[in-house]
Amino acid sequence: MAQTVKIILEDDLDGGPAEETVRFGLDGGQYEIDLSEENAARLREAMRPFIAKARRAQAKQGGKQARTGAARPAGRGNPDTAAIRQWAREKGYEVSDRGRIHQDIQKAYYEENS
Repeated sequence: MAQTVKIILEDDLDGGPAEETVRFGLDGGQYEIDLSEENAARLREAMRPFIAKARRAQAKQGGKQARTGAARPAGRGNPDTAAIRQWAREKGYEVSDRGRIHQDIQKAYYEENS
């Protein structure tokens, strides 16, 4: 007998439908929250000025370096990436068409556009 299992996410803030589970860390704790696209964008926007000034932390676990920080769902990068690339080119920075944008460029963009 075949079965179909559907997981339906409910936004933990407003009870409406959620599109994703957002993971983040604060004060040593790791958290998950199911959010709609709009509420996930609000969370990321609220955190953006703090992240722009922060540095990535490395936690040691079992002798290995473990990456910490907010996890992003596959295919969902920084929504400002295209704007940052365009801004950086206009300011004379060298940026590739794909891949990670250097943190110094992102920081300069957010400082000028915050």
